[in-house]
Amino acid sequence: MGRLAYVLRKEFTQLRRDKMMPRMILFAPVLQLVLFGYAATSDVRNVPVAVYDGDRSADSRLIVEEIAHSYYFHLVPAAQDPRDLERQLLTGKAQIGLHIPPDFHRDLMLGKTPQIGLLVDGTDSNTAGVAAAYLQGILRQRSLQFQTRQSRADGSFGVDMPILTPEPRVWFNDELKSINFMVPGVVGLILLVLTVNLAALSIVRERETGTLEQLMVTPLRSYELLLGKMIPYGLLTLLDSGVIVLVARLWFHVPLRGSLVLLFAMAAVFLVTNLGLGLLISAVSRTQQEAQILAFLLIMPSVLLSGFMFPIQNMPEVVQWATYLIPFRYFLEIARGLFLKGVGVAVLWPQMLVLSAFALALLGAGVAAFKKRL
Repeated sequence: MGRLAYVLRKEFTQLRRDKMMPRMILFAPVLQLVLFGYAATSDVRNVPVAVYDGDRSADSRLIVEEIAHSYYFHLVPAAQDPRDLERQLLTGKAQIGLHIPPDFHRDLMLGKTPQIGLLVDGTDSNTAGVAAAYLQGILRQRSLQFQTRQSRADGSFGVDMPILTPEPRVWFNDELKSINFMVPGVVGLILLVLTVNLAALSIVRERETGTLEQLMVTPLRSYELLLGKMIPYGLLTLLDSGVIVLVARLWFHVPLRGSLVLLFAMAAVFLVTNLGLGLLISAVSRTQQEAQILAFLLIMPSVLLSGFMFPIQNMPEVVQWATYLIPFRYFLEIARGLFLKGVGVAVLWPQMLVLSAFALALLGAGVAAFKKRL
């Protein structure tokens, strides 16, 4: 323990002398969290809609006003010609074009179903699909109101007709804010990127400056040297985790319904996993540039296959099987379960068990790959 204490004192002295490193560790992740929290959102709002109203009746104006007052859309200047809709989509002034035909009101009075044209810019497929579904919902609701009015007029309003009326109830994220889903994932992402890079560069930096050889000729054992190098970065990253969680709660108002102690315990396990991966990278890298490139090549698949950006169930079956090899996947499930659902060990124990196994395996492999020899 005495030798380990000397290494720890050396590392903390280096961190204290390096004015930039503590600031980067503490403040850069918070800045990334704020940027990701605002930018990485799939909420659809203020979609520009262009309308060509060929009917100009009271009924067609009701539809236009309904769209104008919707939270999801905003109207751009009305098209004066049906061909203007295509031009507005082409120039990007509108993402959706609505074509109300000239005989819209007449068809309603005759009991016919008017054909309303809906042009959608599919460049951004996610926004296009969600916005089109919202607009179709508005049109269906208005259609029911028109049918009710017509039924009153022709005396068939009192006839009983079977109607299915769904009453959706959203659990865990009742306001359907994508930020509540993204921010817990950003917490794990920052821990992944920060810890892997710090661990990968710590040993390589010593090798490049020539001080690693000096440490190797000391009575230090291999595990004491590694622990002395990793513990300071682990403690700083855990402190960083607390700051990130605090920002998520107070700034973004993301609910934390589960145990805070369990969240930090699993964050510590995830940190051990990343430290082991960083040690493996440092064992095969000779320069800091090599370590950074290798870390990037390993981090990017972890992000893409973890479910952070894309739903795993939407991936091909072979790729879905590959996601089981990504530790980040399990931490994401744990973090989102604790933040949004408030579940505990009784539900999350499979993910916790697998993540712990990854931590032991990768840390063991990293320690085995590091040889205390010249």
